[in-house]
Amino acid sequence: MAAINRGKAGTVFIFMDFQNYILENFLPPERAEQVVKQAETVLAAARKAGCFIIHVAVCFRPGYPEINGRNKMFSWIRDSGMADPGSRGIAFADRMAPKPEEPVVQKRRVGAFGGTDLDMILRAQGVEKIFLAGVATSHVVLTTLNQAFDLDYDLTVIHDACADGDETAHAFLTETFFPKLGSVLSSRDVLAFLEG
Repeated sequence: MAAINRGKAGTVFIFMDFQNYILENFLPPERAEQVVKQAETVLAAARKAGCFIIHVAVCFRPGYPEINGRNKMFSWIRDSGMADPGSRGIAFADRMAPKPEEPVVQKRRVGAFGGTDLDMILRAQGVEKIFLAGVATSHVVLTTLNQAFDLDYDLTVIHDACADGDETAHAFLTETFFPKLGSVLSSRDVLAFLEG
């Protein structure tokens, strides 16, 4: 396998949970369209710049053996059938679909690090700086950011390429909490970084 071409050495863009069932059930339609538009713009620019890109998705096995009944959120998702393995719901939104050379990390928890090989991939590729985009801000973005902070990565959240069904939570996290752990930039700022 050829070495990964990175336009910004040591940098990765991680796009998390841009899956149909999440976009269609946890966000208002106009908000889902807005966040996909912003994330798609960043994804296209990162690809053009030759950056390392990783996609993260919630994936369960048939019968959901990974879901404990005490986990209220995942139990509800299981019982609703919205994330059935192999279904359209579990698939990435078309505009955010990975290219064959872009690794896909499959997770069974909220955060992208828990029980996955994400940290192994990042260290194997010499990654130091992580840009995060995802849905939802108070779930996958928050949990992944906390885990990455504890692993000493240089972190940036792209605030308008993240969204949450709770706008108050999104605002608090991106304006007050996330800046304590890393940088928070707009997609416009990130595009300038990629073009610089």
